[in-house]
Amino acid sequence: MPPRTRGGYTSDAPRRRPTGSERRRRVNLREVDLVPDLDPVEHPQHDRDETEEVFEGAPGGPIDRSILQSFHKHVVAKIWLGEDRAPLKLVNHGAKLQLWELDMERSRIYETVHQSGLAPLTSCSHRVASRPMLSAFCERWQPETTTFHMPFGEMTITLDDVASIRHIPVIGSMISFPQPLRVDDANALLVELLGTTDVEASRETEQCRSPSVRLLWLRDHFSTITDASSNDDIMFATRAFLLHLVGCTLFADKSATSVAVVYLELFWDLSMVGSYAWGAACLAYLYRQLTTTTKFEVRQLGGYLTLLQAWIYEHFPEMFSSPDMSYTESRPRALRWRPHVIPDSLQSVRERLDRLQISEVCWEPYVDHRAEHPLPDIACSSGESVPEYMAWYDRISHRIVQPPQLRSGFTTDARSSLPSHAASTSDTRAVRALTLLRLVISGGREQSVDVFWGALNEAHGILVGSDETSASHSTPSPAPASHSTPSPATLPFFSPATFVYPPAASDDPPPPASVAPPAASGDPPPLIVPPPPASVAPPAPAPDPSALAPDSTASTTVYVRAKRKKKT
Repeated sequence: MPPRTRGGYTSDAPRRRPTGSERRRRVNLREVDLVPDLDPVEHPQHDRDETEEVFEGAPGGPIDRSILQSFHKHVVAKIWLGEDRAPLKLVNHGAKLQLWELDMERSRIYETVHQSGLAPLTSCSHRVASRPMLSAFCERWQPETTTFHMPFGEMTITLDDVASIRHIPVIGSMISFPQPLRVDDANALLVELLGTTDVEASRETEQCRSPSVRLLWLRDHFSTITDASSNDDIMFATRAFLLHLVGCTLFADKSATSVAVVYLELFWDLSMVGSYAWGAACLAYLYRQLTTTTKFEVRQLGGYLTLLQAWIYEHFPEMFSSPDMSYTESRPRALRWRPHVIPDSLQSVRERLDRLQISEVCWEPYVDHRAEHPLPDIACSSGESVPEYMAWYDRISHRIVQPPQLRSGFTTDARSSLPSHAASTSDTRAVRALTLLRLVISGGREQSVDVFWGALNEAHGILVGSDETSASHSTPSPAPASHSTPSPATLPFFSPATFVYPPAASDDPPPPASVAPPAASGDPPPLIVPPPPASVAPPAPAPDPSALAPDSTASTTVYVRAKRKKKT
């Protein structure tokens, strides 16, 4: 027997050069064998990543990163530091489903679709999807836990949600594709299962530049087939319709125009289509799409958006939903809601979710639906959280998307002028200031400039954190007896019409010391905010803000900045 070498090879056989991964494993093993067992205090401290140093101790967490290990790459990590991302572009094909409907002339195709369990997808898909709402929820998705991290705990979409919202099977054979499909194999599938020619199949995949076909191509070639056609044509059209259906709903990708040919393998035997767990595959695909959107550079969301949007409507009915009063429990829950685009911006939805309370969530939305659609055996239901969980969740989660100084109403100058501890020690003060500034931003241009001046004056006094400033600004000025003058330090959320912008003219005189005129009969009285003292006039050139004392002169500086920004 030939002698063996140290590497395990015989001397007669040609030696194989070890790969790079094998060499690295050998080096690592040798290093471990040679390192002595030192006391833990003597271990050298490795240099930590710079991103970890930035987020260490940041309000909102995570404090313990053993769970959210990739948080430094999360979009919320950049939002917390001041960077922003526009609302995601949504891939929603709800309108395209109506371009290929199965009427009485195509009853044989519809019969097969109904037996597959996918028939509810043809009529329950939302044509409209709200970009701000879905984008805000994508920012709260954490890939490590596959849950939305809310201020009060975790929430996620379950198989019970899929079964109730869509009425598609969640129990059955699993759907998986171990190997990626090559273009040549995709062309062969198109020829065999759709009856196309080699030239047509090759031309279509070349145009898509991938093993995919366009949704428009499927409609143009197969939507005209009726029950009067041959059996083979009807079978080809049925497969094409099912491929078009899942490409517009369950497996909608970011191409927005095509569907992968690999799903055609699921329709090889049409009698077995109903045996698949379509709901589980849809949920797994949506999880993957949500995970992709947690990267800051991603600008698009795929997956079945009707499922995500209806889930939000079900669990947050008071915030986003618009119910359809004609709905009956025998139909899928997706039809219970009227899809609409909420008028709020992405920033507004972020702040609403940051302030969300556990009492505002509907934890059991399908109680009335159980009689018509029982809970699947493998689905899970929500329960009460224990104190130990909340203590753990506080350490590993990032419950608040933005610190107070980055919320609406703050300009870039105002953000940079805030103290570094404002997010951790002055959250209440910042919320009070935001109450004023949010109303100023959303107001009109028809009322007196006094209100605008006073709002900026009071907000500045709140944000600088000076007790003297807050005390000096919280004293109301005289007002007519018919009006009540609330203290700006304790203002509730008034109507947006209460505060207004100043006029656009560049030569405005200093704000007068008079109060706002009485409100018209039947209208709520306007909010009276005390203007700065009449003895203090705006300086000719704006002085250095750092040299100003915390009095009404500082508020004058804020007013000059606002005018200059408006003039630009």
